[in-house]
Parts: sequence; C-alpha cells; structure tokens
Amino acid sequence: MTTHPTTPFDGQKPGTSGLRKKTAVFMQPNFVENFVQATFDAIGGVRGKTLVLGGDGRYFGTEAAQVILKMAAASGAARVIVGQGAWLSTPAASNLIRKRSADGGIILSASHNPGGPNEDFGVKYNMANGGPAPESVTEAIFARTKEITEYAKLDAPDVNLTAIGESHLGAMVVEVVDPVSAYADMMEEIFDFKALRGLFHEGFTMRMDSMCAITGPYAVEILEKRLGAAKGTVVHETPLPDFGGMHPDPNPTWAHELMAEMMGESAPDFGAASDGDGDRNMVLGRGVYVSPSDSLAVIAANAHLVPGYAQGLKGVARSMPTSAAVDRVATALGIDCYETPTGWKFFGNLMDAGRVSLCGEESFGTGSDHVREKDGLWAVLMWLNIIAARGQGVAEILAEHFERFGRNYYSRHDYEALPVDQANAMLNDLRDRLASLKGAQNHSLIVENADEFAYTDPVDGSISAQQGFRILFEGGSRVVLRLSGTGTEGATLRVYLERYVPGPAGLNEDPQEALGPIIRATEEIVGIRARTGRAGPDVIT
Repeated sequence: MTTHPTTPFDGQKPGTSGLRKKTAVFMQPNFVENFVQATFDAIGGVRGKTLVLGGDGRYFGTEAAQVILKMAAASGAARVIVGQGAWLSTPAASNLIRKRSADGGIILSASHNPGGPNEDFGVKYNMANGGPAPESVTEAIFARTKEITEYAKLDAPDVNLTAIGESHLGAMVVEVVDPVSAYADMMEEIFDFKALRGLFHEGFTMRMDSMCAITGPYAVEILEKRLGAAKGTVVHETPLPDFGGMHPDPNPTWAHELMAEMMGESAPDFGAASDGDGDRNMVLGRGVYVSPSDSLAVIAANAHLVPGYAQGLKGVARSMPTSAAVDRVATALGIDCYETPTGWKFFGNLMDAGRVSLCGEESFGTGSDHVREKDGLWAVLMWLNIIAARGQGVAEILAEHFERFGRNYYSRHDYEALPVDQANAMLNDLRDRLASLKGAQNHSLIVENADEFAYTDPVDGSISAQQGFRILFEGGSRVVLRLSGTGTEGATLRVYLERYVPGPAGLNEDPQEALGPIIRATEEIVGIRARTGRAGPDVIT
C-alpha cells in the first residue's frame, strides 16, 4: 500500500445522485482520489469487501476506473466486479450489486449530462441494496472531503479491462464481466419475451435511440438479438466518450431526431430513447408523445399484464414534482401511493420495506423493485409488453386511460445556468410570502394552499426538509418550483406545471395551451421572467 498526502478540495458535496462536475475538475491531480477515499472512509472502509464498478463510457471513465481499482486494492478490498471496458449502465450496476451480494458499488456517470473533455463527469456510490447512498452517507462523505489529509493507492500498472475474466491487483481480485448479459437475462425473467418476439414477427416496428450512450449494447442485445426486431431498430447504438456531440437526455428537446421521425408521415409504431447511463426513458407512439408522468400512470394501470407483476402491485411512489396521475390509478387499484422528495434514494427504503413495486419521477425516470435504480430499458419493455397484451397502439392506450382516470396536463419548464444568488433570492422571497398566498386569485385560479415540501420517511423516520415549493390551486391544479441538484454550472430552476381535467370534455388540448392559466399565474406570483430577464425557459418538457 502506498499512502499519498493530499489537501481538501472545496465543493465535493454529492447531490441527489453523486458528485457531478466538469470533466476538467475531476481530472485535477488528487480530485478523484480525494472523493473516493472520503467515500471509502465514510462507509467504514472496504477491507474484505466486494464492490461493483462501471460507468456510461463517457470521457475520463476508463482512467477514473483504474484509479478506483488501485485505491480499492490499497484499501484491502477483496474483489471488484467491473464491466468490460469499464462499462455498466446504472440499472445494470444495481442489478449486479444485488445479484452478486456485493457490499456496494461505484458508478462513473453524470447521467443525462453531456460528456467530453469540456463537459461533465460524475462519481456515485451505491449501497448494498443496489440503490444510491442515502443522505446520511452522502453527508458523511462530504464531511470527510473537508478534512482529508491522505489517500491510499497502489502503485501498479493499469488492469486490462478489455478481456473478460479474473486477474489480481495486489491481493485483490479484479473480475471483468460482460456488462450486458446479466441485465438482459433479468429482463427475460420479468417480461413475456415470447409475446414480444411475436409482436415483432408480425411486423411491429419501432425506433430506439440510444443517443450514443450506454444503452446501445443493451438495446441491441435485447431488442434485435433476443426479440427479433429488425436490424437497425436501435440507432446511435455505439457508446462514445462525448456521446457523439449529443446531449444524452431523452426529452423532446434533445432527442429531436427521434421526435421528428415519430411525428412524421412514415413513423414506426413505437419510439423510445434512453439517456447517458441508461436509467431514463422517453416513450412515443406514432404521432404521440407520452409524458413521463402519464407513462408512470399507464404502466401502473396495466402492470398486471406483465408476467413479473401479474400478482399486482404492492404500492406505488412518485417524486413530489411528478404529476398526480398515478395517484388516481392507485386509488382505483386500492393500493398506497407515496409522495417523496426528488431522488431515487427516497424510493429505496419503500422498496426494501416491501411497500411499493413501482416508482417514477417526472424527469423521465421510471422503475420498479427489480433493482434500486430507475431503469430506461425496463420502462420501454413495460410499454412493449402492454402493447402486445392489449393489442393496441400507444395513442389508443393513452386515450382509454384518460377517459377512465381524467388527464393531468403537465409540463416542466427549466431555466438553466441562472446566477446562484439570483435564484436563491427569488425562492427566498417566495418562502417569505407562502403563508400570504392562500386564498389569492390569479388568472381565475384560487390558491388553495402553498408550502415548502418536507418529507418524513415512513420506514426510518428520517426527515428531509426544503424539498421544493408547492402552490396548490383549487380543483387539483398546481405549480412546483425547486432548484435542481444535477447541473454543474450555476443554478437550474425547475418549474413544474399541472392542471387536472376530469373529462370527458377537454381531454385533447395542447398541453402548453391547457397550462396557459397556470403559467400566467406562476409568473404573477413568482416573477421568474421579470426577475431573471429571461424571455422564457431554456427547455420545455
């Protein structure tokens, strides 16, 4: 073991899903080493433990993996299971942690953020349950980063990560595994692959845009090789260090090629996209876009059609900013629905306690208790299995869902890279006025209540305060405002707009037009454009 002296770096505080910074920041001498050593220290060391390691293939991932392997070896880890080429999608890593009974894992990704030497990188620690570290652990990591004086790192040549098999790094075993096979096998256990093969055999067409990110190899293996979809169904299938210059965020703004194809005259039956590390998804039908909140609700209402959920759902959970569409399904099914802060780690306790089977976030993340992360390809396969079982297209399924449950018109407006002081001042002002908003009328909308969301975990009793502002209007409409923890520059203000229409009239409006009164009321109450000088949001989803 070699001990190296170091000094702390400012700002190594993990966000909702790990530490994310510009790649150049991570490439500074000792930056990765400091954060990884702080992580090892915060979890009580790694001596004798088994870890999983991998990432989304972005720039600097291989180099960071070599650093982490040498540090794990120097700290006495027994084994590190690493994806070939240092590749592992986030849900695949979660699965491996659980399947191999590992003590935890390190995922190298900045999720949906762009990659490359001038873009973003990230490091995240996942626990033995396969899920992101809870706040108690991330706070301990951050505390340790502020006082660290040395790190342990083995002086040794790099490990060959291209060949599957075992080797030794000091006394530690490095096991290089196929990053795809275990995950694909799990999907085959959950879904009716026979029915899905039949769907494609009968001429069903789809386009899967992997956005030059990690799901490409997984999607090719599952959709084209195991299910028989036509070769070329998966596009942008090769993971690239800079994602081919793409922004690997599966939303209508960044997945514009797929959007154009699905809204065109020769659109396939079904379209989908996934993000940088494979945990997000976007779903479309021919000429129709499915919002993540509606997708979660449709999946909940139809989960019993999928073999893995044939016995029904234990319960469902959604992040607070996600629309209440799934709440209405839960009520109809007679199951519990939990509202949590943003961050998949909050779902982990509920799943581990057996309270929920299905979880979702409006930020294109959907998943279930098969792993402890959101899972992009899983969501795509859920939709395909539902389509095969019902014999209907996406538009028909959505229309029938709205007729039964009503429609929660929903959109998210992102104001990116705002000056941090400006964003904080605007929300602090809103906080000071929350109590006075009740009963106020804005553009024909009456404020029923306004608060700052706080969550008490029903499993362990932990409290998470200041999780976003809610302005609730009479009739089930609302607006939510919060600062995102996933960016690397400035502050991103996310504004979530929701209007409920029970039907049968008014179920087919353009979402932005339907939300017009909510948008105008929000500007009147908060003054985002007036205070920031922005003409409008940078991204609308």
